[in-house]
Amino acid sequence: MRKIITLETKARETLVDITEQVRAAVRRSGIRNGLVSVYAQGATAAIMIQENWDDSVQTDVVNFLRKLIPNGVWLHDAQDGNGDAHLKAGLVGPSESVPIIDGELGLSTWQNIFVCEFDGPRRNRSVVCTMLADADA
Repeated sequence: MRKIITLETKARETLVDITEQVRAAVRRSGIRNGLVSVYAQGATAAIMIQENWDDSVQTDVVNFLRKLIPNGVWLHDAQDGNGDAHLKAGLVGPSESVPIIDGELGLSTWQNIFVCEFDGPRRNRSVVCTMLADADA
């Protein structure tokens, strides 16, 4: 089963919590045990599982990646000014897999699923959630 989550991002670089949308997709699927793959479409976005306590961790992630991969110094910047966004997205990665356990996301208390936007703001960012049931289910 597949569900596409569409969202709008408000900043050039930000983490957007999509845990509730993924949780709803898993529940609608009716799958009791299996796996959900969460995949960001686009070469300048990524998916990260990270702490959800407060915004400080998400802010730290953005600030760390800005220091690690600064804007405006890459060959690709001559094309469209977003070389850093491509590198950040590639480093973080386009997808994460989360177990489905008894019909729920198998995240720990402090984990949420985030879209990492590195080239926003965007009116239309898509994330594909693919739910797979265990073969024995």
